[in-house]
Amino acid sequence: MRTSGVLLHLSSLPAPHGVGTMGEAAREFARFLSAAGQTWWQVLPMGPTSYGDSPYQSFSTFAGNPYYIDLDQLAEDGLLEREEYAGEGFGADPERVDYGLLHEKRFPILRRAVERLMEEPPADYPVFLAENGTWIRDYALFMALKDHSGGRPWWEWEGPLRRRENSALTKARGELAEDIAFHQGLQYLFFHQWRALKEYVNSQGVRFIGDLPIYVALDSADVWSKPYLFQLDAELRPVEVSGCPPDGFTADGQLWGNPLFDWDRMEKDNYGWWVERIRRQRGFYDLLRIDHFRGFESYYAIPYGDENARRGVWKPGPGMKLFHAVEHALGRQAIIAEDLGYLTPQVRQLLRDSGFPGMKVLEFAFDSRGEESDYLPHNYDKHCVAYVGTHDNDTALGWLESLTEEDRALAVDYLKLTEAEGLNWGLMRGVWASPAGTAIVQAQDLLGLGREARMNEPSTLGTNWKWRALPGAFTPELARKLRHETELYRRCPT
Repeated sequence: MRTSGVLLHLSSLPAPHGVGTMGEAAREFARFLSAAGQTWWQVLPMGPTSYGDSPYQSFSTFAGNPYYIDLDQLAEDGLLEREEYAGEGFGADPERVDYGLLHEKRFPILRRAVERLMEEPPADYPVFLAENGTWIRDYALFMALKDHSGGRPWWEWEGPLRRRENSALTKARGELAEDIAFHQGLQYLFFHQWRALKEYVNSQGVRFIGDLPIYVALDSADVWSKPYLFQLDAELRPVEVSGCPPDGFTADGQLWGNPLFDWDRMEKDNYGWWVERIRRQRGFYDLLRIDHFRGFESYYAIPYGDENARRGVWKPGPGMKLFHAVEHALGRQAIIAEDLGYLTPQVRQLLRDSGFPGMKVLEFAFDSRGEESDYLPHNYDKHCVAYVGTHDNDTALGWLESLTEEDRALAVDYLKLTEAEGLNWGLMRGVWASPAGTAIVQAQDLLGLGREARMNEPSTLGTNWKWRALPGAFTPELARKLRHETELYRRCPT
């Protein structure tokens, strides 16, 4: 079945109180997608964000981001009074998230809600803790210790805590019991609201595509609690870190800085940590996109401490051994493989062996030098997911403005773009009309926004992850127009 959907991260919803949440604005967007004939709502990773506010650098791969807990729902549940948050200023610009202000003002309000929650914990609260026992105790302790240390990363903590000595952990659990309970309560509230939202979204005939980064952040509960799963030295410092090699766009390559997995150690228990990670994520979403899929075939390892990625080398990844282990434990999984960038024959073979659909990005397609591109829509096969651009790309209109005159002329000619139709609509039509089984467009492109609405520009800091849609942006007229295109290209659910 041919399907389509929209990429809009939860933070970008036009909800009140400074950031998109799991409240009424999310349900309104689900109704918009349903009216527009869409099957999929794609979001970015939902974990608690750290410095830089990137969803791809989280304090935990298992936890949820407290920013997305809806305050109005907490009030409806009797955990807040509206006057406790209604007068707070969470940011003056409705089109941008002010993460600094959000961090300063959100957590005191959430603490009040958790305190009331704990006065008489819900009947399912102990069940929640038990079901999440593989990660939540360490995560809550990690966050409590981080709060207690003024936000310092775990490798700057006192040695016994850094090394997780039992006596130090026991002492900390006693001294920080109240803060630990707060972070556990936050996770209960997050997952309680998420389950309700997902149930509502699914009731509208819409399903979620989630996003799983291949790596985890160095400053995370994941690395602190299970250092033996990562390539760390005796002092718990990374030996090598993640990134991408230099190319025609970046002479120094990309230095991501994530710790690398100890794949040999993981293999010894049949990749149990990965199995649990995918099990939980698949329970969270209806379909899962795994970022940087090529890293499972081979990964780029950069010496720790280097200022750029030039000295990195490629090393073998786990390949199909990992995915065989996942399938053996969990059964066949619904996964999209993010296979963008330079792909070797070995990576292409891994994609074939996995059976997962890969990705095609229209913005990568047009090169006036005449080179044939796999990203031109006539080269797509059915077993792929097509995008105009992802969260890492410019908006459709911003991208067109950035092209050379020759490349722009090629794109206009190939797609028969016209101002009358709307250049953004012509670009979206390129993926809707393609053979791809699934086509996803960014919400910014539906709204006809330019580069000012770009979600992320890789290797930059300070301006990313902030864009928000304005209230009333997703109108009934827009839904009708989108539904027409969806029906025209036979992507509307029957």
